[in-house]
Amino acid sequence: MSKVTIKANDILLREGEHSNSMYWVQKGQLVVTRKRLHEEVILGHIYEGELVGEISFLDKEARSATVKALVDCELIEIPQETIENIFKTQPKWLEILVMTLAERLRKANARIKV
Repeated sequence: MSKVTIKANDILLREGEHSNSMYWVQKGQLVVTRKRLHEEVILGHIYEGELVGEISFLDKEARSATVKALVDCELIEIPQETIENIFKTQPKWLEILVMTLAERLRKANARIKV
């Protein structure tokens, strides 16, 4: 894991990108947006103590939204290998549970019209 610092208005994640990391917000606030025609729609905000990028981190699919810093932010980057190593030490059903929840959340998000 490594510390990441981004400035206000910097983009952390872009909709459609592939990634192998998620982030734990230590300081700051981010906004989550999605494209609709020629505009961006705000889906929500990410605050200190929350994770961001967790769905694509788990299911290895493309990012479902763009995440941009509203203020200067400090984050901890959690690489894909970290979760893979954790799953190796746990019962297989735990990995299946997490992947099932990620898949259901992604499908639910896709049904939301922005």
